[in-house]
Amino acid sequence: MRKALTLTIVANMTSNYSEGLGNISSVQKIFRNQKIYAIRSKESLKNAICQQAGMYDDLKTQLDGAMQKFVSDEVNASNCRALEGGYMNTSGITYVRNSSFYLTDAVACDSFVNETRFHNNLYLATSYAKDKGLNVQNNSKDVGLMPYQYEFDKSLKKYSITIDLDQVGKDANFDMEATNEEKAFRVKAILTAVENLALVVKGNLDNAEPLFAVGGISDRKTHYFENVVNVKGKQLVLSEDLKERINNNYHVALVESGVFDNELEIISELNVISMSELFNKLRSEVDEYYGCN
Repeated sequence: MRKALTLTIVANMTSNYSEGLGNISSVQKIFRNQKIYAIRSKESLKNAICQQAGMYDDLKTQLDGAMQKFVSDEVNASNCRALEGGYMNTSGITYVRNSSFYLTDAVACDSFVNETRFHNNLYLATSYAKDKGLNVQNNSKDVGLMPYQYEFDKSLKKYSITIDLDQVGKDANFDMEATNEEKAFRVKAILTAVENLALVVKGNLDNAEPLFAVGGISDRKTHYFENVVNVKGKQLVLSEDLKERINNNYHVALVESGVFDNELEIISELNVISMSELFNKLRSEVDEYYGCN
């Protein structure tokens, strides 16, 4: 039976940024149900997960019009972890390999409320002005005073990640495949990165670890829980559809942090385990799937 590992997660995380205007930066947003929601894009999430999983440690690049991942008979997804997330190489013959794991955008559970932060480099400009005998107010341009502002968002966001266990470590372009031990290593590295996810944005270090997570190994290669995990206000919606899907041999975990007002109901109705126990179970199931016990 073909298998995938799927997780839907609620985490308290920052948004990343879209194109700015001058020295003003805006967070990425989407428009949904007549409201605006802040997001962290799936590309930003994937990049952070790959870096923290060590998947980019063996990354090799190549300039061919645009910068791209280097691929060859000797360097491909079977033996280069950096290529697990997919590639397109246009040097000579064009090679394309899809990623073996897929993410959704992390979308805020509540609509966006603009929180603008104003900053400047006043201390640096003042130090320079003092050394040069200048006045910051009268000579702001000469001392390099630079005000700037940006929107800031850190809120509960929901995202899903699904790993196609059958495609990990395989590269059909070169008819090569990693060992089962290497496949298991890659999947477990991704899981550990998700479990301990940290993000840096605008100089802010952000703990983006899961506060609620549900999932496991599935026969369906899709974000199985994406449509049934929802947060309204400060409560996780405990729908019958969510409970029914969980009962198909999936795991649920909760960090008891007071984020959800209905924590006691979540614990009693969903039979939750700790977050570390959930990820330990998943890593063990990955080893079992690849026969690495």
